[in-house]
Amino acid sequence: MIIIVDFGSQTTHLISRRIRELGVEVEILNPEEALIKARNADGIIFSGGPASVYAKDAPTVDKKIFNLGIPILGICYGQQLMCQLLGGEVKPGFKKEYGPAIVRVQGTGYRVQLLENIPKQFNVWMSHGDEVVKIPQGFKTYGTTQTIPHAVIADEKRKIYGIQFHPEVIHTEFGEQILSNFLKICGIKINKQEIDKKFVENIISDIKDSIGNEKAICALSGGVDSSVAALLVHKAIGKNLTSIYVDSGLMREGETKSLQEVFQNHYKMNVFIIDAKQEFLKALKGITDPEQKRKIIGRVFVEVFEKKAKEAGAKFLIQGTIYPDVIESAGSKLSQKIKSHHNVGGLPENMKLVLVEPLRNFYKDEVRKIGKILELPDEIILRQPFPGPGLAVRIIGEVTNENLKILRKADSIVQEELKDVDLWQAFAVFTGIKTTGVRGDERVYGETIAIRAIEAKDAMSANFAHLPYELLEKISTRIVNEVPEVNRVVYDITTKPPATMEWE
Repeated sequence: MIIIVDFGSQTTHLISRRIRELGVEVEILNPEEALIKARNADGIIFSGGPASVYAKDAPTVDKKIFNLGIPILGICYGQQLMCQLLGGEVKPGFKKEYGPAIVRVQGTGYRVQLLENIPKQFNVWMSHGDEVVKIPQGFKTYGTTQTIPHAVIADEKRKIYGIQFHPEVIHTEFGEQILSNFLKICGIKINKQEIDKKFVENIISDIKDSIGNEKAICALSGGVDSSVAALLVHKAIGKNLTSIYVDSGLMREGETKSLQEVFQNHYKMNVFIIDAKQEFLKALKGITDPEQKRKIIGRVFVEVFEKKAKEAGAKFLIQGTIYPDVIESAGSKLSQKIKSHHNVGGLPENMKLVLVEPLRNFYKDEVRKIGKILELPDEIILRQPFPGPGLAVRIIGEVTNENLKILRKADSIVQEELKDVDLWQAFAVFTGIKTTGVRGDERVYGETIAIRAIEAKDAMSANFAHLPYELLEKISTRIVNEVPEVNRVVYDITTKPPATMEWE
């Protein structure tokens, strides 16, 4: 058993997921629980977090935890807190770092078990504003970066380790090896396992036990998350499930028709399609704030669902919420809210349906594995993520019929041109920015479309795709020629973090 002490990091659950993938049981604890509950653990990991260790009311742990004789690994804030509590010093960094860096192993660092089978130089992912400037007595520095003097530290005698970077994200080279090395330090035998059929059967069994003989209504969008959730529940309760697709008018070109073909024709599921375009546009009229958009869309969704649920006699609402939705909506005690998701932070407090989220603890690629076990077709399993609020959060500013029409045309071109490129996500954004252009001999004042194309594995971190200039030029040319309202196209080259996947 590995205990993770959660200090509010956006990637705490990702650390636990990496440990689970190595076949080891994990429990996430709040800091105040750590000392008591960690006594029987084989190892302890301190997560990162948004606070500064020297700030008033910064989350902390009882320093007696270091006397338990249990190996400890501090990551980012966890490293800083460890140093602060043990007599070191933490100060604001010379500059904040959000993105790639290179760690260079110092001196005999290659002999440190945490860095076993790690090269003397490797790429890592940073996300911090503070840094350790003085390490505690008994510690040595085994790795540095160009800006961080104590990127890897260790008190080998006490088996206490600290790293400033994030080994849990895929952008850190040898991150899994570092976590694997820590498990070996803890005396744990590695037994890496994949999600298997029995695991999926257990999820279905849990759903059946939770819902029993009651009726449920499912929020079906046709995306991988809601599709997998719907099929899991369908296998658990059969005809007692009614899946509802709300055509909000905020979907991409051809979405509704595609959903009908897959679920109604292929799976013979009980799917109702509700045309609610006018309700959504009316509710969004004049609204430009993205948080308000999400909450309004969540409210209208629930209102539509509750009306249909009443007709169906349903008690439960099924949603395809996944873990990145939860953590970005401040789903853990010390995490900060990045944005409300329509199926997490956007739901009204007085909702009359009981919410069931069978995928709440999983990441996107884990959901895809479950979908494959359920034998969902690749057109759904490999489908790019699409936000619950739809195109509303890809339109900066007010959502109108005209803006939706422009964005749909531009986005369909992006989808066509990038359909054979292996990407996590690619889409167009209506920026709401008008710029001067020239068509023929005339001056025009037209819209600006942004393109975002992302490479990622689990949605908690991502790189922009390095698309060929020739391909970007083709997309740009098509958009300005085929969508007359647009006269400028730009490409987003921002990683996550600091940016999010979506613009809003």
